[in-house]
Amino acid sequence: MAAKFHLPDFTRKFHLNMMLKKMLDEFPDAFYDGVTIGSMYGEFPSSIWNGGRCLGGMMREHDIHYVIDALKKEDISLRFTYTNPLIREEHLSNAHCNNCLRLADRADRKNGVILTSPLLEAYVRKNYPNYRIISSTCKQITDLGLLCEELEKYDWVVLDYNLNNNWDLLEKLPHKEKCELLVNAVCVPGCTRRKAHYEFLGQIQIDYIEHLQKHGPNVPFKQKGSFPCAYPQNMIYETTGYSTHIKPQDIYERLVPMGFENFKIEGRSNNLLNVLETYMYYMVKPERRDEIRLFYLLSLQESGVISVND
Repeated sequence: MAAKFHLPDFTRKFHLNMMLKKMLDEFPDAFYDGVTIGSMYGEFPSSIWNGGRCLGGMMREHDIHYVIDALKKEDISLRFTYTNPLIREEHLSNAHCNNCLRLADRADRKNGVILTSPLLEAYVRKNYPNYRIISSTCKQITDLGLLCEELEKYDWVVLDYNLNNNWDLLEKLPHKEKCELLVNAVCVPGCTRRKAHYEFLGQIQIDYIEHLQKHGPNVPFKQKGSFPCAYPQNMIYETTGYSTHIKPQDIYERLVPMGFENFKIEGRSNNLLNVLETYMYYMVKPERRDEIRLFYLLSLQESGVISVND
């Protein structure tokens, strides 16, 4: 039985994630049985359709090609996080986002798009039919009946993190192989401001892209306001006490035997080493973590991804 992990982020964490693939290939016995990389998710900066996190910067098309080709060579799916809930009609023609979808389009339907906006979903389904369509956790669906409907409509559904460890409801879900569980959510259980936070981030993403279009990358962007939240940068071991935290043993001893096989790791905007430790925690056997962590860090240092002073 497979445990497919969906990793952040195919641009900013690209080398970290490709190193994980190398570790899986070289030390398969150090990982829990069945661990594979299901996909890498993210966006090529800067994408107005991007949601969940506000991410800036720019990326050359040559580098976009490099990432797409590298993932295809390793047979790893790429998923776009086009989950901005504030998309309007005029945003659908965005040249960069449309170009990214064209470049990563695969006839074998290996790649996917994670969506929240019904408007954008209809546009992607019509214009890019080769993509698998994934329902985003940003929708915050917790009703069993609505979830069952969602599972009939989409290739995968990323469940709301508040359903984690709700064993009675999880047992009742159909199509468990299409469910994706967010195992390390940094949001506090039952956060009532989550929808407002997603909308705030979506508007900042739109404002940033409009700034780039008007002024270019050399004029500093000034964000309008801030959303007070103390949790986005929580380290992995700061969240293990949450009622919504999924423990590694529950993945392999309960969820996988129940039929769940897709597990999402949060961390697009988190510190690289925190994300690395999250991989160790969820995928590597406890008795091998120190060894694999060291190999991992040394490999990252040798490749220039991290720098350690003598």
